[in-house]
Amino acid sequence: MTPGSNIPLTAARVAVDVTAPVRLDVSGLLLTADGKVRSDNDFIFYNQPTGQGVTYRSGGGTSPDAITVDTASVPPGIEKIVVTASPDAAGQSFQGVEPTATIRNADDGSVLATFTPPQLGTETALVIVEIYLRNGAWKARAVGQGYSNGLAGIATDFGVTVEEPAPAPAPVQPAAPMAPPTGPPVQAPPPPTADPRMAQQPPAPPAAPAAPAPGAGKINLDKGRVNLQKNQTVSLVKGGRPLLSQVKMGLGWEPAFRGKDIDLDASVIAYGPQRNHIDSCYFGKLKILKGAIKHSGDNLTGEGGGDDEVIVVDLGALPQDVTGLVFTVNSFSGQKFTEVAKAYCRLIDGATGEELVRFDLTNAEAQTGVMMAKLVRQFTGEWDMTAMGDFVKSRTVRGMVKPAAQAL
Repeated sequence: MTPGSNIPLTAARVAVDVTAPVRLDVSGLLLTADGKVRSDNDFIFYNQPTGQGVTYRSGGGTSPDAITVDTASVPPGIEKIVVTASPDAAGQSFQGVEPTATIRNADDGSVLATFTPPQLGTETALVIVEIYLRNGAWKARAVGQGYSNGLAGIATDFGVTVEEPAPAPAPVQPAAPMAPPTGPPVQAPPPPTADPRMAQQPPAPPAAPAAPAPGAGKINLDKGRVNLQKNQTVSLVKGGRPLLSQVKMGLGWEPAFRGKDIDLDASVIAYGPQRNHIDSCYFGKLKILKGAIKHSGDNLTGEGGGDDEVIVVDLGALPQDVTGLVFTVNSFSGQKFTEVAKAYCRLIDGATGEELVRFDLTNAEAQTGVMMAKLVRQFTGEWDMTAMGDFVKSRTVRGMVKPAAQAL
């Protein structure tokens, strides 16, 4: 299988095991239509090996861990079971580790499909495949979505409560010796009677997690506008709100040398689940995918305030086979990005006009093309935006298609 591909399941009971050169922990999560667990009981792993229709089997270090799904026993309301994997060694990433998921008939062990995700690096956890219900039939899909914040990042994304370990108590320092009292002994007050209501109080909520390191982890829009750094990712979801429908990607730049025009062209390239090129929207093709993506037109100088070119994307109208969008800027006239100042891109909520995300290009290379950002559709339905800032030798969007596909 390849990323995004799917197969119908020919067995009611299937097992998914994941092998790798290192020992892996494999887990399963039961998800409803909104992509969340109903409760922490829907997280199936070595400490909670049994759920409704889903079980975990340990390989004991000599064979791979596996998640078994009995589709006939999966409760109503559960539409998807995702299977995750993470290296057993603390802090280890998938760099140089090539995991392979094998989907088997759980009754006779026959192989239904295998999947090896491509291009893994600093990820420390991975959603590798999903078993999902579509039009009354169960299918399996290859996913290969990596997380840099470990299994806790996956669990949190799907609504599982992840409690951070409490810090160890500080050692009690012995008190300095005191002079013996000279007066009559003082009786210590009796200990207060414990209030039984205190035992019923819920524990204090855990402290907010620290902000992710530059270029690591995934953040969200719950606290408002986000300034991204290179390689940082933001989920385009606000807590409790519907998924974004229409967005605008504004791209802007200024000449580095006063009085000099610079002609840059903004474009967006659409890809399918196997990184296959679907179409490109640019100054020569202002509308693609039946109007789901529209271009504002060419700016020949870069002069003036505000965005130089705007690309409008109706996320809700995109065909389901569009799973990735890469936004690029090229210098058709051959000027290099060392001649550009203040290049940026910003994502705007098309319904409210609110700026959601901004990425300022802080470095420049003597190249004629740059991949500014990418939007990737997650299998939960939401979209993630990642700041890129990767330079390419290309004066046109046509020359960006292959490197952008490799960067997805």
